[in-house]
Amino acid sequence: MIMKQIVLAYVLVTLVLVALLSVFSYGYGAGYVYLYWRDWQLQTNIWVLLILLMLISLVVQLIWAMLKRYLSREQRKQAAVFDFQHLHPYEQMAVIWLLDAAREQGGFIRQVFNQSGLLKAVIHSRLSLMQQDYPVALQMLNQSNAMAFELAELQRIEIYLAQQQPEKALTHLEFLNGHQLSPWLKDVKQAYEQRLTALWGEFALQYPWLYLRATQYGHLGLDSKQLWLEQILQHFEQATPEALQDLKQRYCNLSGQIFTQPYAIKVLWLKVLVRLSDMGEQQEHLAVHLLSEQFHQDVFYLWFQQQLLKPVPDYLKIEDYLNQWEQQYPALAVLSFAKWHILEATGRHDDAAQLLDLYPEHILMNYLRIKSALKDQPHLQQQLNLVFENNSHFMKIKI
Repeated sequence: MIMKQIVLAYVLVTLVLVALLSVFSYGYGAGYVYLYWRDWQLQTNIWVLLILLMLISLVVQLIWAMLKRYLSREQRKQAAVFDFQHLHPYEQMAVIWLLDAAREQGGFIRQVFNQSGLLKAVIHSRLSLMQQDYPVALQMLNQSNAMAFELAELQRIEIYLAQQQPEKALTHLEFLNGHQLSPWLKDVKQAYEQRLTALWGEFALQYPWLYLRATQYGHLGLDSKQLWLEQILQHFEQATPEALQDLKQRYCNLSGQIFTQPYAIKVLWLKVLVRLSDMGEQQEHLAVHLLSEQFHQDVFYLWFQQQLLKPVPDYLKIEDYLNQWEQQYPALAVLSFAKWHILEATGRHDDAAQLLDLYPEHILMNYLRIKSALKDQPHLQQQLNLVFENNSHFMKIKI
């Protein structure tokens, strides 16, 4: 910064001197200069001499500035520090930042930024926010410099979330999401976008159903998306009919993006679809996609349960999928377990009986062997089903 100021100062002085010489030399030419010293001599004109003197002066000034900075830095390295106040202001700020001591050193920070026309109000508001003095924090933001608009807005959203005013927070979030960043913040654009994404995540986790009313979406971080979907599942019973309709619409709008999301997020979306009415086609499509990508037992149970609960199950289609997945994921007892039900439902009892010889130690196949042995005793089969289906140790099918 100092180097830049020196160069700019020399450029300005040079322009002034050139202008003056141009005026005084008008009509008289460039003149003649003769220098002689010992065995050295120089014959030139006033313009060359001026440029030469300015260059020599500039080089000497730059060398002196660099030398002075180097000596000052080396001196500070060796100096013993006994008082915090003896540190340079930027060193004091660094210590406060490293120790996360802004709350305790609020007075010092205010003093440092009192001279900043750009950040004074924003910093004062931040310190008030840290003390949970929200009205004062908002009042300071109203006095902030217009050039610090984005920084003030980010802080305003944080205050509204702390005050539990989600409607105001959502309004400002959506405005910032479509706002063009000020040119002076371009160098920290990534940090700005990360902070905005983090605030969207905080809003979505605090108000999972209200987040569905946002007109702009798809910008949550991966962790926030997963936590948001978990919140939706956890509080699903609290949803209003309008919120459920918004959730359906959100899935339809994001369906193209959802299939490219991490596996865990897609599984959560599937569990959401299971709870939504009139989304059977989307549920089946997503489940088949997940199972073709990676076998997941819960996903398979959800898909298989959906197929069997249809008014008229398409057993041939189900069997085709089972055969396809048996080739893709060999030696999975749960696929044989499902296939046994299809064979029994289509009257191929001999083929179903052959499956009972597989996986002699697997709990699912043991259940089928017992059930098959009790086929002439329906009351015992009913009791067996109650024991099996209500015990999560046998089949972890619960969501």
